[in-house]
Amino acid sequence: MIGALIISQIVLGVLVLALAVVCFALARQIGVLYERIAPAGALAINQRLKTGDAAPALSLTAIDGRAVAVGAGGRSQLFFFLSPDCPVCKSLLPVVSSIARAERDWLSVVLASDGGAAESHLDFQQREKLTEYPYVLSETLGRSFGVSKLPYAVLVDADGKIASMGLVNSREHLESLFEAK
Repeated sequence: MIGALIISQIVLGVLVLALAVVCFALARQIGVLYERIAPAGALAINQRLKTGDAAPALSLTAIDGRAVAVGAGGRSQLFFFLSPDCPVCKSLLPVVSSIARAERDWLSVVLASDGGAAESHLDFQQREKLTEYPYVLSETLGRSFGVSKLPYAVLVDADGKIASMGLVNSREHLESLFEAK
């Protein structure tokens, strides 16, 4: 009877030691996996322009009549490309507004879209309380920046050069545009 008790304790000790080795191996593997899929910044999918290139010089008119000079220099500009029926775009609007308020000393935010009736975009602008930002409807602007998917953002520095750009699906992606600058 005592022999069986000693044997069971030895087997239990070996099993606990094996379990500890397996847990250590799994924890290490999780760490390796996390390094491989670390969070990314804004996803740059543009093949036409790259960081450091001069922003296309365009003179546009917002849907409320304000003049918007793209890449004119003087102040940095954040172009946020959106669509009124894009749920991710709508979820990022509070973040864009927050950034605009926090960085208003050096940054101008411009909302942009390339399609649809101006009336629906005006309604969207008023419904979402975005009237303080110029809202541009311009397919030329989207093509000039190589926008293919939404939401997309481009940060142009005060010298009129592209500081960063990319597909933005979260607050972290938007903030990464400023990290890159």
